[in-house]
Amino acid sequence: MSIGVTEMEQIRIFQLFYDGEPISFETINTSRGASDFREVIIAKTASDEKYIIKLADNDFTFPDKIDMWRRTVEEYRHLGYYCPLIISDKTGHFPSVQYKGHNCVAYAEEYAPYIPVEQRNPDTSDQSNVSVSEYEKDAWIMTARIAAKHFDYTSYPSAYCLFETFCPSDKTDEVLENALSWKEYAETLPDEFSEQVQRIWLLWKENRKTLEPIYKTLPTSVFQADLNPSNILLDETGTFVGVYDFNLCGKDVFLNYLFREIFDSDFKQELEMIIKTLQTVSKYYHFSETEKNAALMLYRCIKPLWFNKLQKLKGLQTDIDAIKEHLNETERYLTETIDFSLYMI
Repeated sequence: MSIGVTEMEQIRIFQLFYDGEPISFETINTSRGASDFREVIIAKTASDEKYIIKLADNDFTFPDKIDMWRRTVEEYRHLGYYCPLIISDKTGHFPSVQYKGHNCVAYAEEYAPYIPVEQRNPDTSDQSNVSVSEYEKDAWIMTARIAAKHFDYTSYPSAYCLFETFCPSDKTDEVLENALSWKEYAETLPDEFSEQVQRIWLLWKENRKTLEPIYKTLPTSVFQADLNPSNILLDETGTFVGVYDFNLCGKDVFLNYLFREIFDSDFKQELEMIIKTLQTVSKYYHFSETEKNAALMLYRCIKPLWFNKLQKLKGLQTDIDAIKEHLNETERYLTETIDFSLYMI
């Protein structure tokens, strides 16, 4: 039986990292548009062993960045959490390879013996309206312990970075991008909402402006930066064991990470989830006075105009009363004083 071009490429790439020849390949494409090609190759040998090779052609995956991911994996493992080892080729490098018409950087990864939450329970793939479960609590304890280390071995920001961009193709940080999308849609609402929409936007801009110089003084660490059910690993009993997928990994502010990862379309429920998580992580991470003072501004910057709030606003369509209620709630959470320090002890 003849071997296709793609399989020949896969064999060639596999042999850069491992000896022998697999009997089969499975591919998983995780690309995000034409400028972000990503593919996972799962190679299986005659002895039923599995090997992972990852390929990427985008502007945020390159050898020095992958080496930073590898170091972060090691730090998580040192704390007792399972993360698949990131493996260089036989020469100790992360090579450039031609694959499916792309010039990709390649690296190998240990095949994980655990499964992610999403595969164990597919219903958890949508985090909306999901209460803080035991595995989520354990994942946040892990993250708090990483935060407490205040790792400073890289200047590469995580994909959740604020007041800077993650990669050259980004025009702005994701928080500002979401807020601008909110403004663009809100300005299409009936004229009776125009004054309130502008008032909300000015409140948001003023808060962000005040936050920026303070934010730059907040302590940081280096995080995996993508706590979602497709990356959180459980053992056969459903117990949390660790995480994988470090391609958004980088330096970040712990509170920014926490506020970004916890979201719900309902303001009140979302706030309750944040408070519960702050109470959990405070047992493992000491928040500074600067962090306590910045928490409210950071909350106001991230949550009221976040993507899920825009989705809810769009879902209201032409329901004038519901739109008014949602905008009132948005404005209230941009102005209401919430003493987060009560839960950061």
